[in-house]
Amino acid sequence: MKFDKIHNKGQARLFKNQYIEYLTKTHPLVIWAIYLPVIALLLYYSNQVLNIELTHVLFIFFSGMFFWTFFEYMLHRFAFHFIAENERAMKILYIIHGNHHEYPRDRERLFMPPVPSLILSSVIFSIMFFMAKWFVVTENIFAFFAGFMLGYLIYGTMHFAIHAWNPPYKWMKPLWRNHHLHHYKNEQRGFGVSTTLWDRVFGTMFDLAKEKEDKEKVKDLMFK
Repeated sequence: MKFDKIHNKGQARLFKNQYIEYLTKTHPLVIWAIYLPVIALLLYYSNQVLNIELTHVLFIFFSGMFFWTFFEYMLHRFAFHFIAENERAMKILYIIHGNHHEYPRDRERLFMPPVPSLILSSVIFSIMFFMAKWFVVTENIFAFFAGFMLGYLIYGTMHFAIHAWNPPYKWMKPLWRNHHLHHYKNEQRGFGVSTTLWDRVFGTMFDLAKEKEDKEKVKDLMFK
């Protein structure tokens, strides 16, 4: 998904129908408001209804958060940046992710909007539940999915922060730079957003020591 120009203003028009177009936008707080109660309910159900010890619930919960980072990397690398030759496939990829590369300052499309988000999360939970049932660990899936979803919320918030502000701490700068370079240098590297761990593991991390920081191009990706 190469674009001749990164647009610093406006946003892509994804659908002709204004009502469908409206459903492609959201605010991060809306997604947090939807999923935080779900996460709390899943943890409560695991501990109070299924009577799983709190320490075990927390272990599974944090395992789900960690698994999200791997899922995020794989999704971003192999799905969002799939090289399509079919025109319809290219349009779908543009709707899903390409528009963000062309309009990185579009705040309303950093989180998946509520309707497709709820559908996709339900599908993912169903797949996880089936797999957990296959391995006879069904009771663990509720806490695991709660952690997985919190991982998603953190990912989306980190993505927003990377485009909105400078890194608040020096140790976070590699994460910021890795994502900025992904946008304006090479979109086939730097797939991690909430962590650079998997970029380092799979060899897609930018060599930041050799990359000159282009502050003007970075400004093109920032909200402010």
